[in-house]
Amino acid sequence: MNEDLSKAIIVTGGAGFIGSAVIRHLIQSTSHTVVNVDKLTYAGHLESLSEISDSPQYHFERIDICDTSGINRIFNDYQPDAIMHLAAESHVDRSIDGSAEFIATNIVGTHVLLEASRRYRENLDATRKELFRFLHVSTDEVYGSLGEQCLFTEQTPYNPRSPYSASKASSDHLVRAWFHTYGLPVLITNCSNNYGPYQYPEKLIPVVIMKALQGEDIPVYGKGENARDWLFVDDHAQALISVLEKGTPGETYNIGGHNEKRNINVVNTICDTLDESRPRGTGSYREQITFVTDRPGHDFRYAIDAAKIKAQLNWSPKESFETGIRKTVAWYIDNVAWCEAVTRNTYNFDRLGTLS
Repeated sequence: MNEDLSKAIIVTGGAGFIGSAVIRHLIQSTSHTVVNVDKLTYAGHLESLSEISDSPQYHFERIDICDTSGINRIFNDYQPDAIMHLAAESHVDRSIDGSAEFIATNIVGTHVLLEASRRYRENLDATRKELFRFLHVSTDEVYGSLGEQCLFTEQTPYNPRSPYSASKASSDHLVRAWFHTYGLPVLITNCSNNYGPYQYPEKLIPVVIMKALQGEDIPVYGKGENARDWLFVDDHAQALISVLEKGTPGETYNIGGHNEKRNINVVNTICDTLDESRPRGTGSYREQITFVTDRPGHDFRYAIDAAKIKAQLNWSPKESFETGIRKTVAWYIDNVAWCEAVTRNTYNFDRLGTLS
């Protein structure tokens, strides 16, 4: 894909956390036309795109990616040059409570998009057919759990442990099959844990911030020893665009933040940052930490080796965890009203995925 030419790009799940960051970057930093395809589930919010929604480069279509006729219409109407597929059910705890939506969106929806892309591309002229790209955005959770040593690479065997990660692994396999069987020029990325502004407050970092600010117990699974690599969402958005523009079809690229932390260290860092920027009346926010029963099948450690994307595409994260978490905490302090608005009648910060 030639990065110097203006393209029409479909972004699925563009009202979600990572998708909205991708669209904001595309509209603000490129001349591409962007079509946001999102069915606006509980985690999709157009407020995340308010700063670019009036741009003539931006279009929104409220469509479920499982809707074959609706997806075919989008292809016919907008004649895309690329698909950035980010639409997914993504919360592990919710997948434990109800797996059906994960199977539908993450597997069936991906199949609908692959078939629509394949049929559409067959009718393009030779030049556009050669340049067309399908970028599938996945997760490091497909690889399963690491021990104390080593990192996930693009060659790590798949070993998903939750309904969520199994559904994403399934979709990854479908995407590779459409490359090998039909020649569809696909790209796959597997990323580590994202954090940053506009993240729906059901994931660890926004939950900790909001619970702390509300004076409530801050729940930490088990002893907080589980480890994750943390990737600032704007770094991820830029990485995805680099893969789309410069990646080799058929290849997988792992995207990591080079910020491996144990959960308890993440929580302590957030509490310490809040102590500085929004002090409690007395004491530290660390006093609100409470340890709760671990979730079923909780993978011990994820860590990404992002050497390939650095070597081949010259991408590396700009934010350290310390700089990224400061930006994130500051954003949530300034946008408590956003959190309350997007969770109203859909989520009350109660724990999910307990099997009880």
